[in-house]
Amino acid sequence: MVQAKTDMKARARELRRAGKTYDEIVAELGVSKSSVSLWVRDLPKPERKVAEHCRMMAEARWEPIRKARDLERQQTKDIATQEIGRLSDRELLLIGVGLYWAEGTKSKTHRPSERATFVNSDPDMISLYLAWLRVLGVDEDRLRFHVMIHESADVTGAEHFWAAHVGGGTFGKTSLKKHNPKTVRKNVGESYRGCLVVRVLGSADLYRRIEGWWYGIVVAARKPDQENRA
Repeated sequence: MVQAKTDMKARARELRRAGKTYDEIVAELGVSKSSVSLWVRDLPKPERKVAEHCRMMAEARWEPIRKARDLERQQTKDIATQEIGRLSDRELLLIGVGLYWAEGTKSKTHRPSERATFVNSDPDMISLYLAWLRVLGVDEDRLRFHVMIHESADVTGAEHFWAAHVGGGTFGKTSLKKHNPKTVRKNVGESYRGCLVVRVLGSADLYRRIEGWWYGIVVAARKPDQENRA
């Protein structure tokens, strides 16, 4: 009996040195937790595995829930995509006006400039903008492009990407943004390709029309409220 207890104690100490918790030792040896505590209390505590174990358990528990949510999210997006269908030229006209007024350059009181210039980092936004210009009848030979990107990024790769995305065209010299060591940039990695600047030559009249279209949209959006108050 004494020998068995001695062997059990030796095994408990061996397991403790191997990083086992009290509960794991109790489960393996079939002894009380108080006995295990008495036998191994002079040994250093092993690295805690509880947090990692709990994390793995939580991960396993939430994985099917996340997958279900991802599926639901994608289904919602797919249904919404189908709801749009084909766009008429007028619909694209209105969308493009809103897009330009949100993202394009605008004339300021302190800096008058009636030029149509659009800057964005999203390739899809650039594609939509170019499609809008085609609806407006803007010839491709009036377009000028150049890339704006941080000097620490893959400048050559970005230039090639944007040239391929717009299908060629006339590109000017790339503008490099100086790196500020005090800031922590989050737009890094292979997906970072800077911004593409799209200018339309001789665009003063086009800019005036864009501004007029925008205010026309604003007025039209206000009319229902005005009619309800009348």
